[in-house]
Amino acid sequence: MPETVPFQPSTVPGSFPPPGVRHVVFDVVGTLVEPWPTVPVAYQRAARRQGLECSAEDLRGRFAVAWRRQEEIDAKSPTPFATNRGREVERWRGIVHDVFAEDAPEAVRETVFRDLWDHFADPGAWRAIDAGARLVEAALDAGCGVALASNFDERLLAIAGRVDPLCRAAHVFASSELGWRKPAAEFFRAVERRLGASAGELLLVGDDPRLDVAAARAVGWRSLGVGG
Repeated sequence: MPETVPFQPSTVPGSFPPPGVRHVVFDVVGTLVEPWPTVPVAYQRAARRQGLECSAEDLRGRFAVAWRRQEEIDAKSPTPFATNRGREVERWRGIVHDVFAEDAPEAVRETVFRDLWDHFADPGAWRAIDAGARLVEAALDAGCGVALASNFDERLLAIAGRVDPLCRAAHVFASSELGWRKPAAEFFRAVERRLGASAGELLLVGDDPRLDVAAARAVGWRSLGVGG
């Protein structure tokens, strides 16, 4: 199996996981679970609860811009992609405030932010992606350890035990707890240390070509790109 393999959602690759892999490490959002309702709809509903009417499609575009802005802030910081719980709260506060900057004063935007922070901390806000669940099952059937490693913050620690297939993982690594976000090499090295495994014994499964697939390859892991 080559270092990076495109994954067709209807199947599990015949050589998955490849020989020599001890642990299959899964990204979370977009790989194993997805928000339900979708992010634009969740934002639209949170805004509506504060008397704001916004188009979900418009919110989709604003969210993408706000997300990229926060990624650029992290990339250009003195210690690129270093993080902690406080930084992750500020990241999401910044995103929500940017998304609704044209619609509401700061106090209202802060209320929307708190609403959304709690919403995405609720296990009911997430649903399984069937293709990812099949890969988790295949990894377990092969006798591999299964771990989660995500740029999600500490809310993942509570969600993981209550949402399938996340609850099948023996280890949960959130960026806010590791101190680094993907694509930082330090993120992957921290996972290696905690699993007691070498880079060559780890396979990263994720949906993001840059943050998951390319970043894992850059530190010597094997990787499997899913979705798309």
